[in-house]
Amino acid sequence: MSQAIERMSKVDTAWLRMDTESNLMMIVGVWYIRPSITLEALKERVQARLLQYTRFHQRVVEDALGAQWVDDEDFDIDRHVVAEVLMPVRGKPGQVGQDALKARVAELAMEPLNAAHPLWQFHLIEDLGGDEEQGCSGLIMRIHHCIGDGIALTSVMMSITDGGRTPPKRQQQPRDDKDWLTDSLLRPMADLAIKAIGAAGSGVAKSVEAWGHPHHPLDASVDMARMGYQAVNDVAAFAFMPDDSHTQLKGKPGKRKCVAWSNDLPLDAVKAVGKGLGASINDVLLSCVAGAIGSYLQSKGEDVAGKEIRAMVPVNLRPLANSYQLGNRFGLVPLVLPIGIDNPIERLYAVKARMNELKGSFQPVLAFGLLAVAGLLIKPVQTAMLNIFAKKATAVMTNVPGPTQPLQMLGSQVERLMFWVPQSGDIGVGVSILTYAGRVQFGLITDSTLCPDPEGIIDRFEPEFNKLLLLTMMLPWVE
Repeated sequence: MSQAIERMSKVDTAWLRMDTESNLMMIVGVWYIRPSITLEALKERVQARLLQYTRFHQRVVEDALGAQWVDDEDFDIDRHVVAEVLMPVRGKPGQVGQDALKARVAELAMEPLNAAHPLWQFHLIEDLGGDEEQGCSGLIMRIHHCIGDGIALTSVMMSITDGGRTPPKRQQQPRDDKDWLTDSLLRPMADLAIKAIGAAGSGVAKSVEAWGHPHHPLDASVDMARMGYQAVNDVAAFAFMPDDSHTQLKGKPGKRKCVAWSNDLPLDAVKAVGKGLGASINDVLLSCVAGAIGSYLQSKGEDVAGKEIRAMVPVNLRPLANSYQLGNRFGLVPLVLPIGIDNPIERLYAVKARMNELKGSFQPVLAFGLLAVAGLLIKPVQTAMLNIFAKKATAVMTNVPGPTQPLQMLGSQVERLMFWVPQSGDIGVGVSILTYAGRVQFGLITDSTLCPDPEGIIDRFEPEFNKLLLLTMMLPWVE
């Protein structure tokens, strides 16, 4: 029987070949599931639901033209859904639970997936242990970025939950990115998920819709001229952007990772602060990130006064209606974080101003095009090209809106969702923000050489938010 073969898109090929000794291009996530579930039940659910997506039973074969997706004739569910037993953390004999889970996630983040088989693996800890975790399972998920981006994989993972919908049999994959310019610019994209950085309903989305559906020929000419001018400016801005400020978080990463996560914040409280201060939810959360990083660096004796760092922020370029489609359809924008501003209100408005500067930018589309080109190049040239991003930024940061209601998995409740965004090149910090069931979760992954104690940053997120909350409550009440 002949194998089904499909050419991998150029952008997905770029992500496939972006693995380095310091950074593997895997999206790593953890679910807390209570009561505990069994390995056999999980295998049955994955077999029935996840394998409806062809990518999860296909392996990758590289060739002179890039890479191909090929059915794995030796596919074995036991290879991809495995039992995991947590070991006590060194120096903390007998202690399991969260510390052991963090240590194992950090190890798995740097353990390559088996390239001879489909590039994903689930690790189930049937019982996490610990006083608070009795009767709770932990599910660690590792999926290579070449299979899909965060928006797509979130939709895929929802399909294995109770009541989750199976994907359509057709069009599980978008067209090859040879038409990326048409797909990303000329087609109306009112649902463009720039809302991930607080720019929904304006900027690129409105401009693209106007260009795709001009009301008058003259309008089309004017709009095209404006967009062309904006695109040229953005190309120049990206090319001549100075390298990022030097801090202890920037340097040559090693080969070990550390992970951390924070206590949840109530989403309603974040919304209230944003409304009271005239800012978006993302403005508030990113201001807390900037404050936490600045405070951490100060605790290490670094003078951060007046310093700013950049974080590369993914921006979805796929209509949300097509979120079930795998592959990568996102660009990147460099977001400036004012870590040197102590005053939380001043910092919040500085973040808001940076957000406004990104509205209408073509940089996400330009970055997508850069990745498409990089996927065609030989490895050394691709590495040099992609290191442009690393020189311009200290961190990768993403904000993903998760389900608004708690999920059920095999009759149990998914109490908590967490994930960690991969870093490329020499970037050594990844910040993940996820909203789930009315709560906001911060996740952090760092290189152990550059930041061996990510808890020192993550533990500062909530205090930074509480400062904004207190100041908001002190505002005069107006009926």
